[in-house]
Amino acid sequence: MNKPSVTHTAQIFQRLHEHYPNAQCSLTFQRPHELLISTILSAQCTDKRVNQVTAVLFKKYPTPAAFANADIEELKADIRSTGFFNHKARAIQAAMQDIITKYNGRVPDSMDELLALKGVGRKTANVVLGDAFGIPGIVVDTHVKRISRRLGWTDHSDPEKIEQDLMRLFPSEQWTLLGHLLIDHGRTVCIARRPRCPDCFLNDLCPSADGTERH
Repeated sequence: MNKPSVTHTAQIFQRLHEHYPNAQCSLTFQRPHELLISTILSAQCTDKRVNQVTAVLFKKYPTPAAFANADIEELKADIRSTGFFNHKARAIQAAMQDIITKYNGRVPDSMDELLALKGVGRKTANVVLGDAFGIPGIVVDTHVKRISRRLGWTDHSDPEKIEQDLMRLFPSEQWTLLGHLLIDHGRTVCIARRPRCPDCFLNDLCPSADGTERH
């Protein structure tokens, strides 16, 4: 892969920002632990569905302690509609228990501490850092992975390596917003199976717009 130029990546970022001026986290939350839980629930589930579930869930379990002490079967039932509810319920409860026992009920605000929580990976940690604490981080979900490869920003498939490539290409103050912009673009234009290249405002800058698509 030829290294993208600073000018090229800056042009793409600017256009994305112009087209998605309101790009932001689409998960509804008020406190850091709520965003952590919502992000766990969002795996293989739409943010719209997660927000519907958490509107009730966060009233029933208002604190990390409430989740930590919840009846696990009842918690599974409460989140069933998000899919993979057995795994998600265990991950949520384990993370909240760690927060209670290791951090006195406070969600930690460093990558290393977040990754030390059971059930929390880099994607979830970066969401929490960027959107709950304002600490720059690049979230690599399926949209970010797909578009980064199509734009020639990375040749990797491993999310952590993609994250590292993007961190080298963009200044840290753009990292969190970059993720939101790419996710919005992936949901509306650069979709997985049939990207809308003729309608895309990046087609003159995208090396995959001629049909030599990178997956």
